[in-house]
Amino acid sequence: MDEAVERRRFLGLTAAVAALGLTATVSGCGSLGGDSGDVTLRLVAADYDLNGGDSTKKYWSGLVSAFEAEHPGIKVEVQVESWDDVDRKVAEMVKAGKAPDVAQIGAYADYAAADQLYAADELLSIPVQSNFLAPLVDAGEHKRVQYGLPFVASTRPLFYNKALFDKAGAKAPTTWDELAEAAGKLKDDGVRTPFALPLGPEEAQAEALMWMLSGGGGWVDGTDHYAVDSDANIKTFDWLKNELVGKGLTGPVAPGKLNRKAAFAAFANGEVGMLNGHPSLLKEAAKKGVEVGQVPLPGAEGPADSAMGVADWIMGFKQNGHRKEIGDFLNFVFTDENVLKFAGDNDLLPVTVTASTRMETEPEHANLRVFLKTLPESQLPPVGKTSWAQVSENVKQNIGKAVTPAGAPADVLGSIGRAATAAENAE
Repeated sequence: MDEAVERRRFLGLTAAVAALGLTATVSGCGSLGGDSGDVTLRLVAADYDLNGGDSTKKYWSGLVSAFEAEHPGIKVEVQVESWDDVDRKVAEMVKAGKAPDVAQIGAYADYAAADQLYAADELLSIPVQSNFLAPLVDAGEHKRVQYGLPFVASTRPLFYNKALFDKAGAKAPTTWDELAEAAGKLKDDGVRTPFALPLGPEEAQAEALMWMLSGGGGWVDGTDHYAVDSDANIKTFDWLKNELVGKGLTGPVAPGKLNRKAAFAAFANGEVGMLNGHPSLLKEAAKKGVEVGQVPLPGAEGPADSAMGVADWIMGFKQNGHRKEIGDFLNFVFTDENVLKFAGDNDLLPVTVTASTRMETEPEHANLRVFLKTLPESQLPPVGKTSWAQVSENVKQNIGKAVTPAGAPADVLGSIGRAATAAENAE
């Protein structure tokens, strides 16, 4: 067992023992009924319903009802916000001194750096904390302490349109050269966008990381310092520019102007031959009658050694002093039944070992198995760095320039890399 795991378990045991001697604390803004000891927790959560429905609200309503039945002294009020607004609204609440007790949002590092969050060891039982998948634990750490609790996750294999591939006589690729060959056949057969490469400002940092990993690189090196302009990353973007974009295999929209949402919509409409996919796209494509093939991301010499993982986070804020009650609630959130229901309902991946094992064997989740297989060894963006938000924004705005006709990958990556190192040094 490595030192980090031993330390987490020791701290978890210490927190658990300490919790046995504590009574529930009730702050003024969270109390109900005066001296009754009741506590109301406020949860702000993101809306995962892609179709404008209320499936996320129904999930939390059912979970809260079951939790309150088992914990009569604790009430939970839920506020569901769109992904467009939820991070901003939580930030505004925290700044105004009205932090929620629990937030399920996209990032945690800034709050952890400001000492506004409870550490995982202060909230979760040892069995619950030790059940998270290892890459998600690492990504949830700020300065080697876990504050971000993974809520749901996903990985990104390559998706391809089976009908378009069959018509063009193309084979599912396992290497970059095979990918370019398949894209060429699709183009010759009249496919408008043989390979969709969304390096636009919506999610360029994720698309770029997938390609970096497939080329043996990444955003950081083995010491967790930024390595944006590593030789491997430059080689990857040189290949993208020369072999895909430069040969007209990425469609009519320049990659730097193509966003993920538009790329996914075009794939679901049958207009795209291949792209790096997301579990949620499977349902949308199926609704339009597109049969999707899935393979691991191709690499320079074969399938990529590791896939990109993505996680959304849930966290407990200190401000109202409800450590024990937040812990009770989060331990309940991470039961297998609750984890599996939310992940399954939204075509996402569970974040715990036991729930992942169950999903692998349940036939209704067969379409997610290719994602599950790659998650335990996946690599996530460096979300534990407080500098990542700034670096990520720079990437979103500029990395598409690396594959333009006038762009030089070494220069673009070098500029982003220098700014990243400066931001890292300022942490």
